[in-house]
Amino acid sequence: MVPAVRAEPLAPTQQGQLVESPPARAPVPQDDAYIIGPGDGLALRFLSLSTAQDLSGPLEVISDGTATVPLLGSVRLTGLTLSQASLWLQSLYGRELLRPELDLTLVRPRPLRVALVGQVQRPGAYTLTTTETSQSLAAVPITGLPTLVDAIQKAGGVTSEADLRQVLLRRRLPGEEVRYRRTRVDLLALIQEGDLVQNPILFDGDIIQLPRAEEPVVELSELAVTTIAPTQISVNVVGEVERPGPVTLRPNTPLVQAVLAAGGTRTWRANNGRVELLRINRNGTLTRQAVPLNLGAPASRQLNPPMQDGDTVVVFRSSYAKLADAIDAVGSPLTSLASILTLYRLASD
Repeated sequence: MVPAVRAEPLAPTQQGQLVESPPARAPVPQDDAYIIGPGDGLALRFLSLSTAQDLSGPLEVISDGTATVPLLGSVRLTGLTLSQASLWLQSLYGRELLRPELDLTLVRPRPLRVALVGQVQRPGAYTLTTTETSQSLAAVPITGLPTLVDAIQKAGGVTSEADLRQVLLRRRLPGEEVRYRRTRVDLLALIQEGDLVQNPILFDGDIIQLPRAEEPVVELSELAVTTIAPTQISVNVVGEVERPGPVTLRPNTPLVQAVLAAGGTRTWRANNGRVELLRINRNGTLTRQAVPLNLGAPASRQLNPPMQDGDTVVVFRSSYAKLADAIDAVGSPLTSLASILTLYRLASD
């Protein structure tokens, strides 16, 4: 069993206020207790033969967090673990029955609502069920309780800038007061070493945050073919390439391979020393990065950056191509102002 980590309030709080646990190294929460919530289907069974037939039966937790319990009426169960709810019901039945021993079980868990933020392709809130379809390169049905990797796949996979060693998982603790404990998950250990402990089962209300890596991710080529990467991306390659236009690539494909996918550069016309990567950021800003085109460069953010969906790669003309285009323009009749402006642009570009 993984020992529980207690979340200590950082300051006095009011009911419902978020309380974080201290930044200690908590174990990956594999054995946390299930917390009852609206939508759960429960089964109540009395151990005494005299009351079992009359009072045992199904319970449904409705949207306000209560369930209609025989003999007691509406009882609030949300926020409690199954053990806590069993003891709570037993104490209430103790006022009415001589032998209130009972057993409470979960027969139909509710769909899980989790949130993914940070370096995933489509951040937001997601609903996960016990039957999902993998969004990896080979889509296959998944049965069983949803895991961290299942949620990342549903969010489109990680970006090339995600720090997989420092994935933050926040999980609510039992009780009426909204409190969370947090732990770090090393997804890179799952990919490289097969450490399944780093792929915990998710609970309703989990918050998953994938931070941005402060240093270049050296395992980009390895991550591109894993199940946590998006299935494919579309990149525009324009300028002096054989087949300018959009190309479909695997995620995290380096810039050099994107140019090769467009047929490679045009002989004598392409300026391999002047290639630009244009990227629209999530906040709407434009990033321009000059990259020297080197076919032997390893994947890196400076020399051979990984591509993201929607990127544009511009391969500029060489001096020879500029001169040739200018000569062609001069050889044509300059019959309009547009032709003169075109010549000026070609000569000064």
